[in-house]
Amino acid sequence: MTVPQRLTDRKREAILEAAIAEFRNSGFDITSMDKIAATAGVSKRTVYNHFPSKEELFAEILNRLWNRVTAEQDAAYTPDKPLREQLRQLLQAKLHLLAEDSFLDLARIAIAATIHSPERAQDMVSRMGQREEGLTVWIRQAQADGRLKTVDPAFAAQQMHGLLKTFAFWPQISMGQPSLTPAQQIEVIESALDMFLTRYQR
Repeated sequence: MTVPQRLTDRKREAILEAAIAEFRNSGFDITSMDKIAATAGVSKRTVYNHFPSKEELFAEILNRLWNRVTAEQDAAYTPDKPLREQLRQLLQAKLHLLAEDSFLDLARIAIAATIHSPERAQDMVSRMGQREEGLTVWIRQAQADGRLKTVDPAFAAQQMHGLLKTFAFWPQISMGQPSLTPAQQIEVIESALDMFLTRYQR
């Protein structure tokens, strides 16, 4: 990540980092803008200059999470490469992201803040669905090339994400289990590939 150079950018970054720390330690509802300002080492007015409300600040943190989800998943379908090889690269990128502590911290904050707010939860699910589009697009392109069976691409992509998150996201988020080892990642990926391609490859 590029280090912000301008003072205003550095202050904004400090506010975001402070908010992440406070939301993680105390939860969304208990955390106040006063506390975020104190942790960031800026005035409360400075916080409000950057983020008019705590909801706006939380939305920016969600945007960071969604951007991380998509950053490593953009892989164009290639007609002359084996499907398994292409999918393996997509899944490796996904597991690499899911293993990062910073990503898991953001995900915990997002999930904790949505548990008691149906509106926030709906927004989060909607955003996540939009941002996990990379695999959906890849599946659609492989179908158009006649290499995958006809199925709703979003449905098939969600199945694949579910196969990974069962082992590499939810146990870490909900039970504090460690991230998968490289050997475990390989096992999860190859098993998911077997199941997916057995079901959908022509």
